[in-house]
Amino acid sequence: MSAQQTPSPDLNDIVFTDWVERWLPKSWRPYARLCRLDRPIGTWLTLLPCIAALIQAAGGLPDLVRLIVFSLGALLMRGIGCTVNDMCDRDIDKHVERTRFRPLTSGQLSMRQAVWFLLGQLLVCASLLFFINEMSRWLAIAVLPFVFIYPLCKRVTYWPQVVLGICFNWGMLMAWSDTQNTVPLGAIAMWLGAVLWQVGYDSIYAYIDVRDDQQLGLRSTALRFGARGKQWIGGFYIATIALWAWGGYDIGMSWAYQAGIFAVAVHLAWQLYIFDLQRPARSLMLFRANLWTGVLLIAAALAGTLI
Repeated sequence: MSAQQTPSPDLNDIVFTDWVERWLPKSWRPYARLCRLDRPIGTWLTLLPCIAALIQAAGGLPDLVRLIVFSLGALLMRGIGCTVNDMCDRDIDKHVERTRFRPLTSGQLSMRQAVWFLLGQLLVCASLLFFINEMSRWLAIAVLPFVFIYPLCKRVTYWPQVVLGICFNWGMLMAWSDTQNTVPLGAIAMWLGAVLWQVGYDSIYAYIDVRDDQQLGLRSTALRFGARGKQWIGGFYIATIALWAWGGYDIGMSWAYQAGIFAVAVHLAWQLYIFDLQRPARSLMLFRANLWTGVLLIAAALAGTLI
């Protein structure tokens, strides 16, 4: 085994000694793993930009009820997206090193069980519509087609990460619509910046699966970028910073916000500096490190409204 190779078990994205295994009843565990309760990084990456938008829209700390509703929405929508993704990819995941032990592809759950679970998640998520305004309800409905087509995109385009970015960050638009009943141009720029940020960090993540995706005939930005991944991802990160800087300016953030965005830029530059196309384990670490990008964005939003 060469120094650049990583043993297969290290790329499996399920840890069978975690809290799910220790604390949940055996019959619940596959459902928890299907909606990724055991891997909350995706929920955080959905929620943190949304919280930043809530702060910007409120001009300070957001309403507690609204914060709870949007937090639950992020958790549920991420779970719905993961369930739909695994249902579509159940015959593919068994051939991918990272996903071979997921509940549907490993036979822990049947498609019938997954369908009922998906309907249950959709029903609970729909109940949150009663707590948001009319404009936000229509926006919530509008994102559903993107959630359902995302798993199919990797079969037809090298840019499925764009669709994923639209889904993950849609709550930023809803944060504004629910708080102010409008979505200003600066808020749209912030959202577009988040979409491009996700294209960047999810491309880093996609490099983990490059070998498997090539063999299966699937597509991703990692395959599109190839050996020029650093340049492409760097371009998306630069565009992210530009859009976040201008978006904050347009919605009236103070100088302190721009200082926070500079900190975000430093963090993203660090990611690019240590990113290595040939080291999948490092790609996974860098993907998770984007939690701090979201935290820094929230800090910038708070600073920009309170200082």
